[in-house]
Amino acid sequence: MTAVDPGTATATFPYPRRCPFSPPEQYDDMIAEDVSEVTLTGSGLRIWTVTGYHTVRALLTDPRVSASRRHANFPFYFVAPPEFRTETSFIGYDPPDHTRTRRKAAVTFTNRQVQRLRPRIVEIVDDHIDKLLAAERPADFHHVFSLPVPMTVICELLGIPHDEHEFFIRHGTCLLGGHSTPEQRQAAIVEVNAYVEELIRIKEREPGDDLLSRAMADYRASGEEYTDRDLFNMVRLLMNGGHETTASMLSLGTAALLEHPDQLAALLADPEGLIGPAVEELVRYATIGDTAVPRVATEDIEIGGKTIRAGDGILCLGLAANRDPEVFPEPEKLILARGTRKHLGFGHGLHHCIGADLARLEMQIVWTRLFQRVPTLRLATPFLDIPRKEGAVIYGLWELPVTW
Repeated sequence: MTAVDPGTATATFPYPRRCPFSPPEQYDDMIAEDVSEVTLTGSGLRIWTVTGYHTVRALLTDPRVSASRRHANFPFYFVAPPEFRTETSFIGYDPPDHTRTRRKAAVTFTNRQVQRLRPRIVEIVDDHIDKLLAAERPADFHHVFSLPVPMTVICELLGIPHDEHEFFIRHGTCLLGGHSTPEQRQAAIVEVNAYVEELIRIKEREPGDDLLSRAMADYRASGEEYTDRDLFNMVRLLMNGGHETTASMLSLGTAALLEHPDQLAALLADPEGLIGPAVEELVRYATIGDTAVPRVATEDIEIGGKTIRAGDGILCLGLAANRDPEVFPEPEKLILARGTRKHLGFGHGLHHCIGADLARLEMQIVWTRLFQRVPTLRLATPFLDIPRKEGAVIYGLWELPVTW
């Protein structure tokens, strides 16, 4: 497809949500079509969007679809600096490079390995509940709790000192937030890369019991070649994916529970039995990665009587797919007991979220411990008045004022 002048576009993509958990009104027509054309904000590029649950799943396993950012029409819906095309991680690779690189990190994120982290995650969550309770009211739940909890977990996994956590929180928000300029994103990449390169040097001299040290040892033991680029792209992916996404879900999920007292009461009545399904339903309901699954067609693809040409950009819209009534009855309702893993909140196919089990465990512990210890938690500001990260790669809240 070709670019158009973004200044002439009447409504460019992405569109704001109708309310924090409802798809944009423009999705109504797009869902009816299943496959539609939109104009991207910033670049003015015309691309395809796909909304149907089954169509999205099929595309995400189609070998004619590429995740590589190097394609000219890769659908960035913000103005991306050149580094966004060249300095990527395995989420921007296709097989066989994707398979080789992902395998090195995947061994740490098996469900068995993740469950071993449970006692330490409980300690981290309780420590930050203590900090929340010690804060002046109203407190910003997002900054006091949601951001530091997953950041502490992922930093400990990677062997990053505690005093560097704020550095990664700040830069992760810049890279994935909706308000950053291209210059700010480029500066953040440069600073993060410099830090991670130095971290790699330190781990080479003084390896520890952490993911990065083990990955380097595994590479050497296997005889495979590796580059610093492989390592720091893996670290940067885990830093951003391991904290920004989970932090957004913790704030949005907590707000959703507080806004649905009947569902929260059901969870409190049976936390052990309901917490697993509750996490799945909250992930489906929020779908923070609605626009985080960009692809490019490498061959012509026929869908629903339309032809996506080789080289065309595609966005698989997770929020629309997760509201497909053929798969999720009454999809607009939060029903914790439905709790199915059919949702696409963690992606699908080769690029299914590598940290999904870790994120699930963190959310299960948070929403169990938080409401047991702070049963009177409530919003201090009307939910619709809380600023949202519209247009961000990872949707979420900029703040979450609470009291108790």
